Amino acid sequence: MLRLRNCILPHLFSSSRRSTSCIAPLHRLLSGSAAAASNPFTVADYLVARCGLSGEQALKASKSIPGLRSPSKPDAVIAFLAGLDISGTDLATVVAKDPRLLCADVGKTLSPRIAELRSLGLSSHQVGQVVLAAQTRIRSRSLCRNFEFWLGVFGSFDELLRFVKMNGSLLSVNLDKVAKPNLALLQRCGMQISDIPSTFLSRILVRSTKHLQETLARVAELGIQQGSWAFPFAFMRFAMFNREKLDSNIQLFEKLGWSRDDIASAVRKAPNILNLAPERVHKNLDFLMGDVGLQMPDIVHRPVLLLYSVERRLLPRYYLMKFLKDRGLMTSSLSFSTIALMGNDNLLGKLVLPHEMSVSVLLLLMLLAALENTSGSSLAT
Repeated sequence: MLRLRNCILPHLFSSSRRSTSCIAPLHRLLSGSAAAASNPFTVADYLVARCGLSGEQALKASKSIPGLRSPSKPDAVIAFLAGLDISGTDLATVVAKDPRLLCADVGKTLSPRIAELRSLGLSSHQVGQVVLAAQTRIRSRSLCRNFEFWLGVFGSFDELLRFVKMNGSLLSVNLDKVAKPNLALLQRCGMQISDIPSTFLSRILVRSTKHLQETLARVAELGIQQGSWAFPFAFMRFAMFNREKLDSNIQLFEKLGWSRDDIASAVRKAPNILNLAPERVHKNLDFLMGDVGLQMPDIVHRPVLLLYSVERRLLPRYYLMKFLKDRGLMTSSLSFSTIALMGNDNLLGKLVLPHEMSVSVLLLLMLLAALENTSGSSLAT
């Protein structure tokens, strides 16, 4: 009996110790699960707390990254971006626009892209600016190649950055199939990139080359010659607006009695009339024909009159002309169209200052206010 007890007791105590040792890690696991359950990771809360997004922004952004289950990857991304002089405010802007950036692999994706930009001689601050401007394109494998190409086209980092802010697609567009053919097409037409306003250029450069070729054909239909001052303006309008919108605008003028030759002539003189809303066209025509007394051929001959604001330009100048004529102060035979087209300085010098003692204070104030609204531009729209 004693021998049996001596054999059993050690095994009992050993089993008891093993049971006790198993209980401890299980307790820790359960307590850890309880803690996790009490503080679960939620994407929206993380975006607010760590990225500075508003509640509304966070809810919207969280829908783009439903698979995010822990803060480990976004924490790594945020730490990486902090090394690029990206402030908390800028971080919020970047994440709000591109929430998926938080799911990027720092080692496999972000670090190689940034290293490539640094190889071009960019500083950490400049790289940070590119990240802010490029948004989703920062993860593109074409980032460095495209950046280097456009740097040669635009001539400086600051100029390229300005264009990228307008259209980040420059950093992901296919250079060989789109960008280079488009640049070659513009050059064949006698246009330099400096001939096209930035907001249009940044978008034209990434349009399909086929679309730009169709644009050239449509501009040619209106008789606008390459090399003319009107060509870049007409080209921009046809390149940026869809065919349906432009056809609708052309039909608007046809319904007003304009022939195709009239429209072509008007577009050559004022290409921007193709961008006018129907309400604007009718409003200007009502004033020019109803109040001023012009005929439609007069407006076809001076289509720029449709671009001017009635309240800020046409009406004040009409009142001035009428005021001077009624008092016999209009010694020259200037037509309203000529007066409407005059630059501000020319108008003041010829029609206002010589008669300032006769012109009523009210009229002067009204006219000067209108001139102030159009300061620096001969087109008040």
